[in-house]
Amino acid sequence: MRRESVDNPTAYPRAVPSGRCAVSHRTLIVARMNPSDEQSVAEVFAESDGGELPHLVGVSRRELFAFHGLYFHLIEAEESIQAPLADVRDHPLFVDVNTKLAKYITAYDPATWRGPRDAMARSFYTWRADSAR
Repeated sequence: MRRESVDNPTAYPRAVPSGRCAVSHRTLIVARMNPSDEQSVAEVFAESDGGELPHLVGVSRRELFAFHGLYFHLIEAEESIQAPLADVRDHPLFVDVNTKLAKYITAYDPATWRGPRDAMARSFYTWRADSAR
């Protein structure tokens, strides 16, 4: 059994084709969404994911979840996306996707939300099975 470091709870070692070990970073964004908007939100991301924006940020995988009016956006990347995300905040592709999503997604806590970082969940426990058993 192996627990990940609390200093870097979103970093998970994983195997890559060459046999080296890469680090996969996960970011979980939490917000509010009307369940009837799931398809529209998925379409906005499908359009965006077909373009250059995921590559600019370093996103390698995205998955969206809904639960009782909450929206969960799981992002996986080889490295942390916080710096690249800040770099593209004014990029037309980022502005476009956020403008479209604003129709459907609202902040979990509008009183404290100032930017994407305020919607990122903090991991407080991680477990994964050792690969050498």
